[in-house]
Amino acid sequence: MPDTELTTKILKAVDDGLQEQIDYTAELVKLPSLRGQEATAQDFMARSMRERGYTVDRWKIDVEDIQNLPGFSPVHVSYDDAWNVVGAHRPNSPKGKSLILNGHIDVVPTGPLDMWSRPPFQPYVDGDWLYGRGAGDMKAGLAINLYAVDALKRLGLAPACDIYFQSVVEEECTGNGALACLQRGYRAETAIITEPSGDRLGSAQVGVMWFQVKVRGRPAHVAYAGKGSNAIEACFPIIEALHGLEEQWNKDRHPMFHEEEHPINFVVSKIEGGDWTSSVPAWCTFDMRISCYPGQDLADVRRAVEETVSGASRKSSFLANNPPEIVYHGFQAEGYVLEGGEQGQSLLKACHKTVYGEELQNRVFTGTTDARFYGLYAGIPAMVYGPKSSEIHGFDERVSIESIRKVTQSVALFIADWCGVEKAA
Repeated sequence: MPDTELTTKILKAVDDGLQEQIDYTAELVKLPSLRGQEATAQDFMARSMRERGYTVDRWKIDVEDIQNLPGFSPVHVSYDDAWNVVGAHRPNSPKGKSLILNGHIDVVPTGPLDMWSRPPFQPYVDGDWLYGRGAGDMKAGLAINLYAVDALKRLGLAPACDIYFQSVVEEECTGNGALACLQRGYRAETAIITEPSGDRLGSAQVGVMWFQVKVRGRPAHVAYAGKGSNAIEACFPIIEALHGLEEQWNKDRHPMFHEEEHPINFVVSKIEGGDWTSSVPAWCTFDMRISCYPGQDLADVRRAVEETVSGASRKSSFLANNPPEIVYHGFQAEGYVLEGGEQGQSLLKACHKTVYGEELQNRVFTGTTDARFYGLYAGIPAMVYGPKSSEIHGFDERVSIESIRKVTQSVALFIADWCGVEKAA
C-alpha cells in the first residue's frame, strides 16, 4: 500500500475528478455499441487513450488469427467492423510490476424501447444512479480503468511499470476480443477486469455455451393437422429434457458454488418457426444458453447436450427418423477459478479495506467474463473487481456513482503500489 500521505492524496485526487469521470461515462453510454456496431465507441476510446499520451493499438480482429487458439468460440457473423483498442503506458524507468486493465465496449440489445423509463442510450443521473444501456456492463468499468491513472497524474505521478488499457469487443457473445489481445502479444503480471461485481472480488465463474436446435416437421393443412408433424410443438419435450439436465447439474454442485441457490441455468433465449398460421409448421429453431462448472470439459458438455436431445427425440416417431440438428455458435467458454496471484489479491484486498473500511468479500459468477482467457490460457491471474450495478441486460440498467468512486479509489491505490510511481513526464 502507498504510505498514508500518498494514500490520502490519491483518494482526494479521485474525488476531484469524479464529476468529469461520470460525465465521461455518460458520453460513452450515449454510443450504442451493440454487436457489430462498436467502431464509433472504439474510436472514442482510442481518442481518449491517445489524449492521455498512451500508445494506441487499434486493429480489426481476424478470425484466422485466433480460430485455432484455446478458448476460441465459433463465429457466424462478420468481423468486418470488429475493432479492439489497447492503450499502452510505458514508463521512463520501469521498476514495478506490469498490469492489464481490461473492459469490454460491447453491450447487449435493449429489447422493446417502450419498456424503458427513458431511451436506453440517453443516460441520466437519478440520485446515486447513472442509468443507460451499458452504464454498468461495463462502460463504468472502462472509465474506472482510465480515471484511476488520471488520479495519479493529477498528483504529478505516473505508473512506474507497463499498463495496458484494453477495450475489447465480443465479450457478450464469444470473448474473442480478449483472446485477440493475447494473440496480439499483450501480457502482464496480473490483470484487473472492472466488470460490475458489486464491490466484490470474483473468485470463480461458470462456463457458458450457446447452441441452436433445429427441428424439422412435416407440413400439412391445419384442417388435416394429424397428417403433419408440428415442428414447434416437437421442441417442447426437447426443451423439457434439457431442463432435466440442468436440474441434475444443479444437484451435483461444484464446491465453489455450494452457496448459490441455482448456479446452472439453461435458458431458451430465442425461438422461431413456421411460415403460415393455417399450416402445420415444418420447421422450428430455438437458441439456448447453458452453463457448466469449472473443470467440466466442454466436449463432455456437448456430448451431454447431444445425448439429451437425441433421447428426447427418440420418443417421437417422426423425430426418431428425422433427428434435430444442433449447431454451436457463440460462447464455448470454460469455467474459471481464480488461482495464484496471491500477492495481487492481497494487495487489492488491502486497498479495498482502506477505501471501504471493511474486508473485500469474494463472489462467484453464474455468468462468464473474459477473466478465463488470462487465467486459463496465459497464466495471468485475472481479478474481476468492479462497481455495484443493477438490471444489467434488463430494462433501466444502472450503476452506482458512489460505488464507481470507491472502486476507482481502490484501483488507483492498487496501481500506485503494484506498478510503483514515478514523476509524470
